[in-house]
Amino acid sequence: MHVNNLADTEPFVTVDGSTIQELAGQVSLPAANQSLAQATIPVGGATTAHYHPVAEELYFITRGAGHMRVAHEEREVRDGDCIVIPPGVEHKLTNTGPGPLELLCCCAPAYRHEDTILTEDAPPADTVSAT
Repeated sequence: MHVNNLADTEPFVTVDGSTIQELAGQVSLPAANQSLAQATIPVGGATTAHYHPVAEELYFITRGAGHMRVAHEEREVRDGDCIVIPPGVEHKLTNTGPGPLELLCCCAPAYRHEDTILTEDAPPADTVSAT
């Protein structure tokens, strides 16, 4: 049995500039076919628009509110919402709430830096945070 606790995970930065804590996947527990990570987007922050050629991704909002764009579809999201992001589809999440936006990110197959293609310039490192 493999068990990991969020408090014991080391944050790392993904290709899209997000800082995440992986609970299961290639960096942490030996999950062969998927990964699970927690991300936090600070007030006014956003991910860099990107897509994953291979991985399907799920975002599950656990706290806060934001604006989600998947391809040309846009909508407001909040805690309790789950967003399905198909492989090869550009997406971006912006925090529009008064506090941090927290979410779980699930990727199948597991997240790999090589499977992330940026579609806009990344902001300076001091203005970026999660997902």
